Parts: sequence; structure tokens; C-alpha cells
Amino acid sequence: MSTLESIIWHTLGYAAMPVIILTGFVGVAAISIWLLSLGKDKEV
Repeated sequence: MSTLESIIWHTLGYAAMPVIILTGFVGVAAISIWLLSLGKDKEV
């Protein structure tokens, strides 16, 4: 593997974990807000 390929794969590898963690956090937050909104009183 060339040096350029090695740099690309290392960059992708190190970038993947924060993206996965942040995506999971946003997903859980969105589902939680949706579930909480189901029980909210709709009348103003």
C-alpha cells in the first residue's frame, strides 16, 4: 500500500468513530424528543 493510500485509510478510520457516535447521539435525541412529544398536551 502506498503512503497516500495509508494516509487516506487512517484518516477515514479516525473520522468514522466520531461520526458514528454523533449520528447515534442525534438519532437517540430525535427519537426521545418524538416520544416525549407524544405525551404532551396538544391544547393551547
